Amino acid sequence: MLNKIVWAIATSMLLFSGFYFTCKLKAVQFNFKRMIKSLKTSERTTISPLQTLMLSSAAKIGVGSIAGIALALYLGNEGTIFWLWVTSLILAPNAFVESLFGAKYKKKDNGIYTGGPSYYIKEGLNNKKLSSIYALLIIVVYIFCFSSIQTNTIANSIFHSYQINKGMIAVIIVILSGIIIFKNIQDLIKIISSFVPFMCLIYITIGMYIILHNIDQIPMILEKILKEAFNFESFTTGFLSSLIIGIQRGIFSNEAGLGTGAIASATSDTRNYKNQGYIQIIGIYFTSLVICTISAFIILLSPYKTLNLKNINGIEISLFALKYHLGSFGELFLILSIVLFAFSTIIAGYYYGESSLRFVSKKISKTKIFLLKTITLIILFVGAITKPGPLWKISDFIIGLLAIINIYSILKLYNKDKL
Repeated sequence: MLNKIVWAIATSMLLFSGFYFTCKLKAVQFNFKRMIKSLKTSERTTISPLQTLMLSSAAKIGVGSIAGIALALYLGNEGTIFWLWVTSLILAPNAFVESLFGAKYKKKDNGIYTGGPSYYIKEGLNNKKLSSIYALLIIVVYIFCFSSIQTNTIANSIFHSYQINKGMIAVIIVILSGIIIFKNIQDLIKIISSFVPFMCLIYITIGMYIILHNIDQIPMILEKILKEAFNFESFTTGFLSSLIIGIQRGIFSNEAGLGTGAIASATSDTRNYKNQGYIQIIGIYFTSLVICTISAFIILLSPYKTLNLKNINGIEISLFALKYHLGSFGELFLILSIVLFAFSTIIAGYYYGESSLRFVSKKISKTKIFLLKTITLIILFVGAITKPGPLWKISDFIIGLLAIINIYSILKLYNKDKL
């Protein structure tokens, strides 16, 4: 019940701010010429705007883009995808505004720039308590929840395919994650910058092969998506269900309005703040309109409705769909995709957590950072062997709180500090 109340408030605020900033910024989300131009910059920077896009994309394009979409279709209907598309277009200006504020109010810490909602809430709105609450929520949701969901999905996908003990899988995940996490922040960002394009290219290539191979069914799928999106005959299970789940999955996948993109934007030492905003819009579109859409079509082109599952993660549906399309190779491809997507989110999520810890603790010691890294690895292990249901529920609840805090802050700051 509490989760529904939080999401009712969060959804209303996110949609209102999306429409509000669309009007105020003259439909900034449709300025595609400026978006492309923002990727080409001659400015010399330690961390480029493009690298910040890779960082934020790594956090967004996790297993939620595969398992989350599968879960949304299974619990809702085909219309969910339409509302995910619409949500992405409406909410994109939120990402633009928060990224500008993230870049504007960033601070230099230990030789690198850090920022995000915690910083612009504190510096711009002079609200220390709210800024600290936001930072603590980021640590909880990214270090405790999202990391657990990623490892849980890896473990479930491998276990369902090859019956390998989840404890063994968890140990391997911890070792590989530890090798990466114990590097410094600049190295983390460099790893992500080279990692994300590679994993996305593989996923898009296979996804497009499946779609083109079933091209004759695409018109029927699109018709079904539109029909269910506006199914007023079955208002609660049709229209309302697809609308609510579509909005939630859209927010969950692209994170527009949560403020996390602003954390990534702040890492660059660029002086062109608007470029950061446009780049984050590209990230929103790429995640929702490309990656999530491909995931949806792979499932919709399979007989996934014949499944009868309980206490699901969502990955079981994706596994079924890919096996249906590609046989045993589909299993192997999904596991590869899950591992790549999950690791990118674990790495980016850890960075968000460490950045937030640096904000909360003014004088951060190497011991505290070491402790955070160690706790992260323990959580990764535990997450692999626990049930997924509670993890999704806790994550959804905290995501709703982050959205409420951030939207309240950027609306208030925008009226105080015009862009």
